[in-house]
This record gives sequence, structure tokens and C-alpha cells, in this order.
Amino acid sequence: MAKKRIRIDLEDSDGAKYNFNIEGNITRDKVIKIFELMNLMNIEDQDEAPQLDSVGAKIWHIVDKYFPMGNFTSNEILEKYEDEYNEPIKLSIISTYLARFNTKGRINRLRQGKAWVYQIAKIPQKTD
Repeated sequence: MAKKRIRIDLEDSDGAKYNFNIEGNITRDKVIKIFELMNLMNIEDQDEAPQLDSVGAKIWHIVDKYFPMGNFTSNEILEKYEDEYNEPIKLSIISTYLARFNTKGRINRLRQGKAWVYQIAKIPQKTD
């Protein structure tokens, strides 16, 4: 039986090139780990428009587009979502997705009074 091989070549917006090779016993978990690494490094295909085919993807698009650096609340996401997509959404749905993003480590949340305040999680940069 032939060896299985997957090769992924990417270039980021700064021109840095990344090559990922997986050979041998390739499992779904191993491929997912590569994509998680790419996500941590913020490597995205700049030529493609974001796939906004789910509510979660739309909410993440709002978070990433309007609040890449600052803090935000679920009410602010609700307002931007309805403005951007011209469709109503319940605050509980927004809150559920933000909680999921927090569990996955994509955002951080902090309790301030009775409300949660969120911020996109940043990877600490090493300084040598």
C-alpha cells in the first residue's frame, strides 16, 4: 500500500511562505491539528471571501471585522449583526456562540458587573 501524503503550501499577506507536510498514517485529528495551527498563526487565504454560510461564521465575521483589538459585548454584536445582515437574531444565540468561541480559545471573556465583556484572544509574541 502506498504512503499517504498531504502537502499544504500557503503564503500570508506579508509574503511569508508556509509549507506543511503530513506523511504516513494520516488521521482526521492530525489534519485538524494543522488547521488549528494555521488558525493560531492567523494564516488565511486572502484571495477568498469569508464563507458566511452559518450563523456562527457570520457572528465571527462581525467580531473580527468590527472588534479586532477592543472589547465588545453581546449587545454590540447583536446590533452590528442586524445592521450587517439585515436579519433579526436573538441575543441568546449571540451569547451562546460567544461562549463557544471562549471555550475554543478564540476570544477571552471577563465579567464586569452583570455583563460579560469579550476580546479576541491574541497569541503572545516572543521577543528575543
